[in-house]
Amino acid sequence: MEATNFKNTAALTHLSALSQYLIPFANYIFPIVIWSTYKEKSEFVSAQSKQVLNFQLSLLLYSIILLGISIPILIYHFFQNIPFSTIINDNEIIIDHFNFNGHIGALSVAILALIILGILKVSEFFLIIFGAIKASNGENYRYPISIPFLK
Repeated sequence: MEATNFKNTAALTHLSALSQYLIPFANYIFPIVIWSTYKEKSEFVSAQSKQVLNFQLSLLLYSIILLGISIPILIYHFFQNIPFSTIINDNEIIIDHFNFNGHIGALSVAILALIILGILKVSEFFLIIFGAIKASNGENYRYPISIPFLK
């Protein structure tokens, strides 16, 4: 197989991670399929496939941690602050006296975790594009903040 085809396949491997926006878990499935198909044919495609998988698995881990921090805090403080004077009228819920006093620190941590998660997801999109460009030029690309699960 020609070296240009390997570069294109490696670039496609990076771009396949974007399929997560259309098909759930496709950002893991497609790189695994490409890696298993090309691991004996091209060291370059194999290495780039591993990089994509490592990056996607790292982002999954970071997302689980950040959501594990923010969601329980937000749920706890929301339900703790629902007063008995909650009124439900004609498909409208009115909650009086929602109190943030004494909880601003924990709520700030939860909101900060969600902001970091948002930054990670936006950065992921651009890093995938950048990795595809590097791979199409024949350069080995290593994602930042990626944990090397597969070596």
